[in-house]
Amino acid sequence: MTRAYRAGVLVEEDFPAADVSDFLEEPDTIVWVDLVGPSTQELLDLAEELGLHELAVEDAVGRKQRPKLDRYPTHLFLTTYHVAVDLEAARLDETEVNAFFNDRWLITVRQNDGVPMDRVIARWDRSPALMEHGVGFLLYGLLDVIVDDYFTVLSELDDFYDRVSDLIFAEKPLEPSRQRHWFEMRQVMVAFHRRVVPMRETVSTLMRHEQHIVPEGLYPYFQDVYDHILRVNESADSLRDLVTAIVETNFSLRDYRQNLIVKKVSGWAAIIAVPALITGFYGMNVPYPGSGDVSGVIWATLLIIGVSGGLYYIFRHNDWL
Repeated sequence: MTRAYRAGVLVEEDFPAADVSDFLEEPDTIVWVDLVGPSTQELLDLAEELGLHELAVEDAVGRKQRPKLDRYPTHLFLTTYHVAVDLEAARLDETEVNAFFNDRWLITVRQNDGVPMDRVIARWDRSPALMEHGVGFLLYGLLDVIVDDYFTVLSELDDFYDRVSDLIFAEKPLEPSRQRHWFEMRQVMVAFHRRVVPMRETVSTLMRHEQHIVPEGLYPYFQDVYDHILRVNESADSLRDLVTAIVETNFSLRDYRQNLIVKKVSGWAAIIAVPALITGFYGMNVPYPGSGDVSGVIWATLLIIGVSGGLYYIFRHNDWL
């Protein structure tokens, strides 16, 4: 996708990337180019045309970077991530978004269609008056959509762990597959935290007045994005604490249930041992009171019932059975 704005008005879109230089010949024109899964050669051709720094190009086509903002002599390079969560698969879908920009052009590079660029474009079109601020507004629209989707992920994770909190107190023990799924979701939470926390520093750097990146008229809008990132970071930290508490509670409940089982088994074993002890005593090949007489059977039966009943009462009173 491509767009060209002249004096804040959209004049052309979906033109070939090779025509960028033609539009930039007009002094009041800015250009946006969006590259999805470009080859190294395509990016190198654009880099030669616009003077993109080789280190920034290397970062854009290389392994995943952490969210950051780098300054080069003719442009800046921003790395951020759009994220979405798949609860069923326990997976965080990450799309790295790299942006080259200066006061005349914005080049976004992403490896797949995970970023909802239609919403970014809709955000730009919703406030045409702000297009007078040029590339700064295009950058704001991109960041605004990305950060808003962080709240969507947080909401889904929060709902998921609310359900988990209810399930760990259920009487039925957890299935191993469900416990594994919960562990994988904990890894998702860690990955989400790793992607959003550096954004605070990145946006803060963008907003510094000495950097002269954000126009004064757009400062409140970037401040809004920054405030949203702060809320996301605080919510992510709180959610991580909740996840840790859930894991610890699950372990404690598991040990508690094990102790209950051991107590019940031990209690019943003690009760069952009484008849074995008494009948074993009377089964010895030695004379005993009541030997060979009906009274011996009666006394043995009464002892079994009395001692077993007494143990049962004691164990029930102490909540062992």
